Amino acid sequence: MSELPSASGEIDWGRLRDAAAEAMGKAYAPYSNFPVGAAALVTDGRVIAGCNVENASYGVTLCAECSLVSALHMSGGGQLVAFTCVDGHGNILMPCGRCRQLLFEHAVPGMMLETVSGIRTIDEVLPDAFGPRTLGEYRSEPQ
Repeated sequence: MSELPSASGEIDWGRLRDAAAEAMGKAYAPYSNFPVGAAALVTDGRVIAGCNVENASYGVTLCAECSLVSALHMSGGGQLVAFTCVDGHGNILMPCGRCRQLLFEHAVPGMMLETVSGIRTIDEVLPDAFGPRTLGEYRSEPQ
């Protein structure tokens, strides 16, 4: 498990917001006109980003968090340490429940998120979550 930087200053939230804003500028949002950008710090120090990509068949729209997780794997993998998400005006957004689950699966325990109400951990915004770490507890051994 990685040692997490403290919220008091080791995470450069301004750098993450700038990367999220840059990603938001590349969003494809012709239907909602609501561009979103996301950025995260990875365990190896990289900053990755993603944007929303809409589709005329609304259900297959990709959110910025999906794009970010794809960028994580395409650029070498790792785990997310800190995350932020912004709208077209640079305002901080809270990821929806689906996206919180997606982030949880690719995060270090206790990953930090910049939210509309301040810095929170993934466990605070998705209490009692489950993922690869917990699913292993429920798999039965082949007999």
